[in-house]
Amino acid sequence: MSIFIKEMVKSKLKQLTSEELLYYGKQYDFSLTENEAQKIVAYLKNHTVDPFNTHDQKKMFTALAEITDPGTANKADLLFKEIIQSYGLGHLFN
Repeated sequence: MSIFIKEMVKSKLKQLTSEELLYYGKQYDFSLTENEAQKIVAYLKNHTVDPFNTHDQKKMFTALAEITDPGTANKADLLFKEIIQSYGLGHLFN
């Protein structure tokens, strides 16, 4: 089951649109411009990112800080960890 969940999440990251990202930004109180959302989506589509791997997470949040700003990247990292804990998915991450 964990392989299915991981593949589903990876697939969603590759298919994410800037409109969805802006929607989630509003939902979770992130300030993103249309340009930033497009750059984030382009990064996700053009880079192989495994959000379940600690090294890849760091690369992903470093790229996010470069696209937006360090504060936004830190906020996203905290939200990411909070969501993992709230859904009891910590066992999927290494």
